[in-house]
This record gives sequence, C-alpha cells and structure tokens, in this order.
Amino acid sequence: MVYPAVQAAENLSRDGIEATVVNARFVKPLDEELILKLARENRVLITVEEAYLAGGFGSAVMELLEEHGLLDKLKFVRMGVPDRIITHGDPQLLLAKYGLDADGIYHKAKELVEGLENRRVGSKRLKVVK
Repeated sequence: MVYPAVQAAENLSRDGIEATVVNARFVKPLDEELILKLARENRVLITVEEAYLAGGFGSAVMELLEEHGLLDKLKFVRMGVPDRIITHGDPQLLLAKYGLDADGIYHKAKELVEGLENRRVGSKRLKVVK
C-alpha cells in the first residue's frame, strides 16, 4: 500500500496538504517510537492496509495510541478491507472499491484534514453570550 499512499501524498501536496508516508512493513514488531512521534506531531494519522481491518496493522497502532493516551489527541482512521467475505475479482478494482487506491486514500485524507479545518474555523465563529 506504500505506492498508492505515496501517490495520494503527492496529490495532497498539490492541494497544500503536507503528508508523511511511512513504509511500516510489519505488524510485529511495531516501530513504536516512530508511530508515537508521528501521533504527537500530527493532527491526523491514517493507517492503510490491504488486509482485513480486524486484528490488523491499524488495530495494533490503535492499541498503541490508546496505551499512551493519544487517541483523543488526534484524528485516527484505519483504512482496509471490511471484516466480511470479499468476492474475487481484479485486485485493482477491488482496491478501488474499498478506497484503497491512491484516489481513495487521497480523498479520505483530504476529507479528514478539511473536517479539522472546518471545526477550527467554526469554533472561532462561536461567541459566548452571557
């Protein structure tokens, strides 16, 4: 999933959104130091895996973030295959169907960042009336 993530990051860059892509090739052992550093320095963290979400890489990252009290400090999203039987077919079409191609990753990341920006802008518009 590194190559589609890199392409998505390049597309995000054209929109003025800076993204870091990490090639986390293993669920175990997790590179805890790097993941925690990224979680502390960023507002959004997305894991992308070409596998079932249940019990996968994203779940391991989520557990790590929870153990260190970081889940409520950033927007964390796991992207992967839903936990159900997937029909056989062309791998590229299936990845696109589940948003695991460059376009799907780009749109999810952009949606998350824009959602944070909208909340920030929206919160500045609120006025307390006593």
